[in-house]
Amino acid sequence: MLKKLKCPILEFDSDRKAVIDPSVVRPIKAKLPPCAVLCYQGDTMARLKREGHLKKIFTVKNIAVDYPVYEIKFKGKKVLLVNPYVGATMTAAFIEELGAAGVTKWISCGSAGVLAPDIAVGHLIIPRSAVRDEGTSYHYLKPAREVSASPRAVKAIQAVLNRHGVPYLLSKTWTTDGFYRETAAKVALRRKEGCLAVDMEAAALFAVAKFRGYQAGTILYGSDDVSGKDWDRRHAHDRAYIHEKILWLAVEACLAI
Repeated sequence: MLKKLKCPILEFDSDRKAVIDPSVVRPIKAKLPPCAVLCYQGDTMARLKREGHLKKIFTVKNIAVDYPVYEIKFKGKKVLLVNPYVGATMTAAFIEELGAAGVTKWISCGSAGVLAPDIAVGHLIIPRSAVRDEGTSYHYLKPAREVSASPRAVKAIQAVLNRHGVPYLLSKTWTTDGFYRETAAKVALRRKEGCLAVDMEAAALFAVAKFRGYQAGTILYGSDDVSGKDWDRRHAHDRAYIHEKILWLAVEACLAI
C-alpha cells in the first residue's frame, strides 16, 4: 500500500500498471516510425506545411484542441513531427500516446531562457540533465533533484552538431512549470548548480523516457535572458532562421540515435 507523505508529489508509485493506459484511451492504428521530434515552434511547422514537407498521418484529438501528427522525410527516412502545447504535462502525454504505438526515440527542440547574459540569442544548449522543478516527472521517477537525458541521445545530438560545425554548450537545464515564479533567488541557485537554461519540458521528457525505456534528448536555443535584475526579452532578434535550423538538426539527431 502506498504510504501517505507530507507532500503528495513525493508519493511515487512504481507500479507500471495505471488505471488509464494510453494504448486503450487513444489506440493508434497507423504504422509509426520509431523516431519522433517534438517541435515547439509553430511558425516553423506552419512554413514546412505550406512548402509541402509535411504529411499528416493522423490527429490526436483533445477536448481543448486537436493536434495533427505529421511525417517528415530526411534523406529518405521517415520521422514523426509534432507541435505539442508548451509544458511538461502535454509533452508527457504525447510521449505516452505515441510511445504506446511504437515510437521509442525522441528529440525535442525549442527555445529556453538563458541564465547567463553572455549566451547569445540562437546559441544552442544541449542539456545532459534537467533540474526537476515541475510536477510531471515525479509521477514517473522517484523524487530526486535531477533527471538525466539519455546518453545515446546526447551523443547523437553532439555528433550531428559537430558534423555541421554548430557551436553549442553542454550543461544542465532547469525545468519549471511556474514561469511567472522564476525569481532572482531561484535563478541564482540554479546557476550555482550548473544550469545555463530554463525550460518547461526537458525533465518530463527525460523522466517518461527513462520510465518507459525510450531514448530522449533535447536541443534548446538561447532566447530571452532571465539572469539580470529585469527580464530581457531580446525581441530585436529574428528567430525564424534559428527555428528551422534546429528542427532539421533535431530530425537528423533523432535518426542517429
